[in-house]
Amino acid sequence: MKIKIALAQFNTKLGDVPANLEKHLDLIDEARQGGADLVVFPELSLTGYALLDLAVDTAIRPHQDDPVFNELLAASQDLDLMFGFVHEDRRHRFHIASAYLSGGKTRHIHNKIYLPTYGMFDEGRFFAPGDSVRAFDTRFGRVGMLICEDFWHASLPYLLWLDGADMLLFASASPGRGLTQDPRLSSSGWVEHTNRAYAGLFTNFVVHANRVGYEDGLNFWGGSTIFDPNGDLIVRAPDFEPALIITEIDLNQLHRTRARLPLLRDERIGVVQRELERIQGNS
Repeated sequence: MKIKIALAQFNTKLGDVPANLEKHLDLIDEARQGGADLVVFPELSLTGYALLDLAVDTAIRPHQDDPVFNELLAASQDLDLMFGFVHEDRRHRFHIASAYLSGGKTRHIHNKIYLPTYGMFDEGRFFAPGDSVRAFDTRFGRVGMLICEDFWHASLPYLLWLDGADMLLFASASPGRGLTQDPRLSSSGWVEHTNRAYAGLFTNFVVHANRVGYEDGLNFWGGSTIFDPNGDLIVRAPDFEPALIITEIDLNQLHRTRARLPLLRDERIGVVQRELERIQGNS
């Protein structure tokens, strides 16, 4: 089975949900014309990243009664969408979240679990952490979603892999840091090495959408990528520039790679569970 995935990296307008929604719909239409089956947007693509107190004002409730969410549900009738937003839950807690929509319905919402609150980051002051990670079924197979800091913690991709995810969808608003000898920033290299490693270690497709532009002194570097289950790069979007990159992946690669490298078959979940219980008991 072959599917076309569109990576939609663009510069959001901070706190301007109507303008960002319009950009989403334009990019979705462009992806549709390009034959895309799935469009993946970056972290907080509806709101911008450095929200601070604007987090409350830009939050939406993810159901069809919300006019913004309803527009995106309608847009997902004939292709699947993953986008980022501030999720206000029923207890009025606010989360950094990604939603996966398909066929006009919400298939899954992931609330970011790890909120960086160090260095230039201050997410823990304004957002509540998520408390679960789940794979879910799509028309392309089983998928898992993570957001930025989540995929710096190897436990979460590992859990999604064990839960049946054959495609990991990563969204980020990753700011550029560190100079190197080449034109790329060192932070983009770290992220790319990590994504490549997860693809090879878990024999999965790893799809990553990162945003571009400047916001509150932060520079977001783009460079969205897709890696195949061999850890080979399929496509990379340009650094620092808005882009809609559409590329085809062959899901049969999962069969070919796992027949050659049966890491999933040989994984000893019981050993992991027993040793985690021992470690937790000693902490």
